[in-house]
Formats: sequence, structure tokens, C-alpha cells
Amino acid sequence: MSPDQPDLLRKLLGDEAPPDIAGVPPSPPAGERPLIQVGPDDPDYVPRPVVSPSAPDEPPRGLRRFGPSAWPWPATTGLARVRNVVIVVLAIAGAIAGLFFTWYHLTTDPLADARAYFDAASRLNHGQSLYPVTADPSAAAVYRYPPLLAVALRPVVLLGWPAFAAIWEAIVVGSFVLLVRRLGAGVRTWLALGILAMPVGWCLAIGEVQVPLTLLLAIGQPWSIALGANLNLFTALAALWWIGRRDAQATGAFVAWVILFGLAQAILELNGSLAFVKALGADRVGTLLSASPLAVAPLMWALVVGLGIIAALVSAKSRWGWLAAVTLASLAALPLLFFRLTGLLAAVREPEIAGAEPGMRPLQPMLFGRRG
Repeated sequence: MSPDQPDLLRKLLGDEAPPDIAGVPPSPPAGERPLIQVGPDDPDYVPRPVVSPSAPDEPPRGLRRFGPSAWPWPATTGLARVRNVVIVVLAIAGAIAGLFFTWYHLTTDPLADARAYFDAASRLNHGQSLYPVTADPSAAAVYRYPPLLAVALRPVVLLGWPAFAAIWEAIVVGSFVLLVRRLGAGVRTWLALGILAMPVGWCLAIGEVQVPLTLLLAIGQPWSIALGANLNLFTALAALWWIGRRDAQATGAFVAWVILFGLAQAILELNGSLAFVKALGADRVGTLLSASPLAVAPLMWALVVGLGIIAALVSAKSRWGWLAAVTLASLAALPLLFFRLTGLLAAVREPEIAGAEPGMRPLQPMLFGRRG
């Protein structure tokens, strides 16, 4: 068929001519652009955008990293999106409240707990009792910890209160910086700091030993947990993580460190060690505003702690094990004051290998995203 034959046939057939004869497109009227574009070589060719039928409402690429479906963690269900929104809102609200809380304590009772440590070490330097029988247990200046901390601070007390306050606050702030570095400057850490900004800010403002204690808990090694138990006895409950995992090496190392620190404490301050044992008891809590069940009934406190111990042992080998142990060690404390919640920061990451220097892998229950 010659090139002119298709046009001749169209003229003969008129309106009944097919749109395409022998694969040749019809000629457009004079002065009009062709309706069919052959391909990229055609000067009028305009490529059509390809829309994926599986994602018709996909947002622009620059927005994919934001929003409840993508941040702080990918979410494919409505419940997961709600979780993302709730966590971010709590972190923002907590950070704002934390700034107010920090400013409030800096202007009303700055370094209040640091003064209690200063007075306790001063009493040891003057040969006085570390735990006076006549002391009001409800007073903020009462020393409620084992003697080892006061013994370690005795040389610093000789420098006077201004120097002691500066050195101790530097230790507290430095411990906080090391804690953040230990946890990792990632999304989980910043969100956890936002949610817990109120107790953290309170600790930093009053010079509370809870910050160094949380660092020791976050390190998560037998020596650090044993040393932390000399700042707060209930820190020893974190060792349930090793017991539940049947890690005999770490458990044995923890017991050895506890004995070692106990002997050092007894040698350095025998009278204070004996006085601390005598001072233990619910009556030493006083009328402090404590959130512990002990404030309601001792039996209730024992029941709650017992259930926490069972939960920590049962879940030790699971993804929730370290979280359960840290929560128990932090919330079983007496008195359970609000700033004790700072200890929960140690649950953001768990030691990778119990009993050895951890490589630190993120702890990621559903509250903090999926395990990667």
C-alpha cells in the first residue's frame, strides 16, 4: 500500500473511516496539532505523570518524615498514630512544665539537698552522729542515705559551703551530661527527657543525688548497681534482671561488689553503718508527701513491691526485662518523692551484655517504637 492510499480510502469512506488504517494515524485538519503523539522524538511530545494506584494520596517527599504516620516512629495503624501523638504531646508539655519547675526551685530552695549532704559530712568531721535520733524525718535537710556518700564528701566539706556547693553541683550536672551521652542523643532520649523534665529539673536545681544514681543505674554493670545501692538501697532491685536471666556471672559479681563496698563502708564509718541499720523503718519516712503505697499501708507497699519483683523476674529475658527492673528499683524507694522518677531514664537503653561492658542496644517496647 502506497503512502497516499490511506488518505484516499478515508475520502471514499467519509465519516465511517476507521481512526487508524494499516497502523497509520489519521491526518489532523490543516492548522491543528496532532492528537496522537508518537513518542519522545515528536516535538509536541509531553510525558504524562505516572501515578501509583497503591499510594494515590502519598505526601510530597519532603513531608514524609513528619506527621503522626512517620514521626517519631513509623506508624501504619490508627493506634500507632495515636501513640505517636500522645508521646510527642507529653514530651512537649513535660518540657514546658520542667522549665517552670526548674525555675521555681532555683528561686525558692536552690541546692537544698546539697545542704543536707554538707551537714551530714560536717557531723562526721565533728564526731557527731550521722543519723540524730531527734532529727525530724519529715525535714528536707535530713540525711537518709547510707554513710558511704557522707564519708566520701568529708574532705570536700573542709573547703566550706560555697566551694562544696560548686563542686557538688558540678558533679550533679556532669553526671547528667554523662547520662545523656550514655543513653545516646537520639529521639527516644529526648522524648524521655521531655516527659520526665519536671523531676529532672527538680533534681538539678536542688543538687539531688538522684542524678548520679540514675547514671549508675544506666551504666547497668554489677559494680555500678552495687555502688548505687549505697546511695539508695532499693537500687539493688535492678539486679533482678540478671537473676531472672540466670546470669550467674553478673549476679555473682554484683554480690561481690556489694560485699566490697559494705566492708569499705564499715571500715571507714562503723558507727554510722550501725546507726543506719537501726534507722531503717517506716517511721523514718515521717510526714513527707510520698507517693509510695507505704504512705497508705505497709502491707499494700509490700504487696506492690512483691508483684514488681515477680514481674521483673518473669520478664527478665524479654524486651521488657530491663524496663521492669529499672521501674521497680526507682519506684520502690522510700520515701517515693516525685524526683525519684528521674531514675526511669535508665530504662531508655539496656546493657547489651550483662556483666560486661555493654555495647548499648536500644530498648524498644511499643511505648518507644519497635525493636530495630
